[in-house]
Amino acid sequence: MPGITQIRLGGFGGQGIVLAGVLLGHAGVLEGKQVSVSNSYGVAARGSDCKSEIIFAQGPIDYPHLIAADFFVAMSQGAYDSFIKDVRPGSGLVLLDSGFVKPREVPQVTQKAIPATNAAIARLKERQAANIVLLGALVEASGIVSAKAVQKAIRTQIDERFRALNLKALSLGMELGRQVHG
Repeated sequence: MPGITQIRLGGFGGQGIVLAGVLLGHAGVLEGKQVSVSNSYGVAARGSDCKSEIIFAQGPIDYPHLIAADFFVAMSQGAYDSFIKDVRPGSGLVLLDSGFVKPREVPQVTQKAIPATNAAIARLKERQAANIVLLGALVEASGIVSAKAVQKAIRTQIDERFRALNLKALSLGMELGRQVHG
């Protein structure tokens, strides 16, 4: 499917997976892309499995759900174990929170550990910013949307009380994401 990029964010309820997916999708819309965003989570809002799927396309989106992930961000071991099989062999990239996820050998899939939670705690003094740290790493590693578009999405979607923190988390994540390129 040329011109289509499929992204899955996975973790457990309370980690901000849905918010990160909404921000990424909103950034795509701001840049004029065709975007589909869907979310699902277990019956218990906190602690149960949670995922967000974002589809970007150059033209109309015929099927709005993920078939094979070009990019997969894993914030929990459960999400990693459940969804690693859906990463596109040969070109898929997995970004995982090294504080929560222990990767296993997966042929033809590139995996990069990002210390998102540890960095959020150490540098931002806020564990709950790890989702935006990983979003920043994804933006840097994928180039799917610009930092400017995600910053605008944060300014639009995030309550004023938390905007500065989320913008700092995005910047920190982009810094960490540069190691994926390098």
